[in-house]
Amino acid sequence: MKTGSLKTPFGLLRIAKTISEALPYLQQFAGETFVVKYGGHAMGEEELFHRFARDIVLLKQVGINPVVVHGGGPQIGRMLERLKIQSSFIQGLRVTDRETVDIVEMVLSGSINKQIVTAINEAGGTGIGISGKDGRLIEARQLRRTTRDPDSNIEKVLDLGFVGEPVKVNADMLRDLAQSGMIPVIAPIGVGPDGETYNINADTAAGAIAGALAARKLMLLTDVPGVLNKNKELISELTLAEARALIEDGTITGGMIPKVETCMYALERDTQAVHILDGRIPHVILVEIFTAHGAGTMFRREG
Repeated sequence: MKTGSLKTPFGLLRIAKTISEALPYLQQFAGETFVVKYGGHAMGEEELFHRFARDIVLLKQVGINPVVVHGGGPQIGRMLERLKIQSSFIQGLRVTDRETVDIVEMVLSGSINKQIVTAINEAGGTGIGISGKDGRLIEARQLRRTTRDPDSNIEKVLDLGFVGEPVKVNADMLRDLAQSGMIPVIAPIGVGPDGETYNINADTAAGAIAGALAARKLMLLTDVPGVLNKNKELISELTLAEARALIEDGTITGGMIPKVETCMYALERDTQAVHILDGRIPHVILVEIFTAHGAGTMFRREG
């Protein structure tokens, strides 16, 4: 018999101790809103997928109001390949023409969104799937990015197509859903002033929603441990100034850039705490919320 087995008195005591240690956090976070961005390749692993759904339902049952915003980059990429549609990235964002945005909306608002809702419902919760177009939840405009030619020093505007950035979030709609006992599951599709459809980076959408809701926590689940330094070691904590410096010196690159920008955006508004977590770790949300150890990279304001 193994000493650490959960069937032994020692194992049972360990479980009881863990539950007891969670009590202060349960009291502290009761009634608070947590925005969770769910993405990365962990979405494709069935056991992790169902554990995630159960953890979200658990948060709701202990009095926390979770709001899930999901990505789907790998799934979109596979669908575009099947349809033989070329796709490229600039500064970690998918260039989205008119043909591509239709595929993005189909994958995100259709199959992925409903899979997550179904898993939450099977775990005992009441998930409701919506996109940013429903009820004009996320009003958006075209995202503008620039680059500077190193030789001529001339600044050039990059055309990302139908890639959007949030302008306004209908926070009241999400509050009403939470008060009705529902768990919103949001596909990051925005609507423009003339009804245009915009593909919004899921991290960016989650940050805008967290800021609009004045969320207690924003947690970005991805498929990396967190922010890494130049030696590929995890940085457990960053201030806003330190994060900006890491982007400027090239330590933070590619798809991590919009994630970190989202963290900074949310902190500069009313979100109290922001974390980048490894979604491949079982129950990483619960570890971050209900233990003193924490996980991933935490962002904080200056000082």
